[in-house]
Amino acid sequence: MRKYSLALRPVATAATAAAVLLFVLLGNWQLGRAAEKRVLDEEFSRAEAALPLPSASIAVPRYQRVTASGSYDTDHQFLLDNMSESGRAGVHVLTPLLLSDGNAVLVDRGWVPFGATRDSLPDLAVLATPRTVAGRLDELPRPGIELAAPAGGGWPRLISYPHMKELAAALGRELYPQRILLDSLEPDGFMRNWQVPGTTYVRHLGYAIQWFAFAATAIAIWFALGLRRKGEAT
Repeated sequence: MRKYSLALRPVATAATAAAVLLFVLLGNWQLGRAAEKRVLDEEFSRAEAALPLPSASIAVPRYQRVTASGSYDTDHQFLLDNMSESGRAGVHVLTPLLLSDGNAVLVDRGWVPFGATRDSLPDLAVLATPRTVAGRLDELPRPGIELAAPAGGGWPRLISYPHMKELAAALGRELYPQRILLDSLEPDGFMRNWQVPGTTYVRHLGYAIQWFAFAATAIAIWFALGLRRKGEAT
């Protein structure tokens, strides 16, 4: 009967321990991201009554359903660039809704594709009659790397990952700190396939399993390389 022993090599053991620790930390991080994303998904899909748009000084949950009353500023619309649907390039149309206090809130009326050129867009016109709109509050999208936003230009104005204060300066009036994602059943909108941005929580779970598998693989390799028959030179 063959007998084996485990030869502990200090360098290999230390490297394996460091790798396993890193893989486990990354796996736990992905589990945490999955939990966070699941909460956001549940908040977004929750059916709830819409509240009147609260004061800008009142903190409300992300994706809170709200209603707002006012008139669209049809002369000053923003086109949020770098938005795609099914691999097709396009923009989100952000139209200011003028409120009774003289301020405004941006209503994201949805996604429209570019035509043959980036200057070719469908008719964005909307009546400037008083109305009440309903939707969910959300932040403006942020890029992985902040770049300086181009200034100036005509209307509608093409923008790329702006800050709300930059848009307020362009309009010359105060803007609500969040935009409204116009409900899919509301009129005067475009394609509105609203969903929580980023990776799904199921994919985060898959990433976590991969990292834990890497940790298990590192341990298995360390064990296999260190296993020796008794009497065999190390």
